[in-house]
Amino acid sequence: MDGAAYGTFIALAVVVVLIPGPDFAVVTGNTVSGGRARGLWCAAGVATSNAVQGTAAVIGLGALIVSAQPVFQTIKWAGAAYLVYLGVRALRSAWRGQYPMEATEGGKGAAIRGWRQGFLSNITNPKVLVFYLAVLPQFLAPQAGAVSMLGYALSHALLSLTYLMLLTAGLHRARRVLSRRRVRRTLDGLTGTAMVAFGARIAVERG
Repeated sequence: MDGAAYGTFIALAVVVVLIPGPDFAVVTGNTVSGGRARGLWCAAGVATSNAVQGTAAVIGLGALIVSAQPVFQTIKWAGAAYLVYLGVRALRSAWRGQYPMEATEGGKGAAIRGWRQGFLSNITNPKVLVFYLAVLPQFLAPQAGAVSMLGYALSHALLSLTYLMLLTAGLHRARRVLSRRRVRRTLDGLTGTAMVAFGARIAVERG
């Protein structure tokens, strides 16, 4: 693995990770509505999906999915529909403004919901797979093997997980403010709108 090329890739990956996108919106929504534990599980779901898609790109499955347009389009529309679904739920919550006092930390159900939303929102985002297929080869030497490519892909997944965990920690620190009804409704409205917008953008983009 070339050190200079790897460093350049990491710098690019950091920029990509820091750009707010569906992962940011989904993790924020889960943390605000379900607490730190659910937010962390959501981040883990995103990272798991990144690792799966990176592995798929390495073994050649990713290229097959992208080249098989019916399959690729199905994934694309499923991802768009899922983000819109999550967005509408958040907007409905903002509209109702009813937040009963309940235990939001821990619990198997919270973990499953958080992980599932993070994984599904990311695994159905075609941009992630295209990123691995289009960007990774530019940093690899012609003779580089699958192990090097997998190392790059997993590095991106780890960076994403680290950032989303820090985001969750920051939101948890501000929980006293975020739990206020007016603030909560505003955040639900913003994250819901963002999810719907991301879903719509995925749906209309050509790929």
